[in-house]
Amino acid sequence: MSALLSVSGLQKSFGAVKVADDSSFEIAQGDAVGILGPNGAGKTSLFNLITGALSPDAGRITFQGADITTTPAAKRCKMGIARSFQVPQPFGGMTVYENALVGAMQGAGLSGHDAENHALQVLTDTGLLPKANQRAGSLTLLDRKRLEMARALSAQPKLLLLDEIAGGLTDAECTALIDTIKTVHAAGTTIIWIEHVVHALLAVVDRLIVIDFGKKIAEGAPKAIMDSPEVKEIYLGMDPDV
Repeated sequence: MSALLSVSGLQKSFGAVKVADDSSFEIAQGDAVGILGPNGAGKTSLFNLITGALSPDAGRITFQGADITTTPAAKRCKMGIARSFQVPQPFGGMTVYENALVGAMQGAGLSGHDAENHALQVLTDTGLLPKANQRAGSLTLLDRKRLEMARALSAQPKLLLLDEIAGGLTDAECTALIDTIKTVHAAGTTIIWIEHVVHALLAVVDRLIVIDFGKKIAEGAPKAIMDSPEVKEIYLGMDPDV
C-alpha cells in the first residue's frame, strides 16, 4: 500500500538557517506519529511545508500518491490536509458553532444541512457542543485548543497536523485533550503531532520522529526513541555518558 504522505529530500533554508535538511519520511493511513525536537528545530516549518504555507527549496511531497510540492495551501486543504496552530486563532467574534461551520463550508466544501450537521458532529466529537453558541473569544485555553482541532476536523481531513496543542494546559486539561485526540484517531483520522508535553504525546502516538536543526536524527517506536542516547543528549539535554 502506498503512503498517505511521503516527504522526500525536503530542503528549506532562511539564509544560513536550515529548517529542513534532507527531511524524508512516510506516513501511512491510520498512523499516529509524534514529532519531537528542541525549540528552533524546524518542527513548525515542517508543518508549513506540508500544508503549503512555505515552499521548499528542494525535495518532494506527495499525498495519496499525487505530487503536491507546488500545490497551493487552499487546494491541499480541500485534498484532505488540515492543521491546528500552536497559538489558537479562532474567529473570536463568532460562535463556536460558526467557527466549525466555516471549516465545513470552506474546507470540506459542504453546504446547507450537510455543513450544519457535520459542524455539529465535530463539536460533539471534540466536547464543544454544550458551548456551540458561546463566542469563541470567551473560551478557556482548553476549549480554544479544542476549537483549533474542531475547525481543522470540520474540513474532513484525511491527515490532521497538531502543533503543540497541549502546551499551557493543566494536567487535568491535558488528560481531557488526550482523550479527545484518541477519539479522533480511533475514528480513522491520521495524525502527526508536534508536542513538547512528552507524556501527552506518548499516550497517543505509535511512532516518533526526532528532528534537530531541520534534520531527522531518529525515527522509531516511542520507547526506543526515548531511550536513545542521541535523543537524550539533543532533545532532553542529558549527557549520554552519565
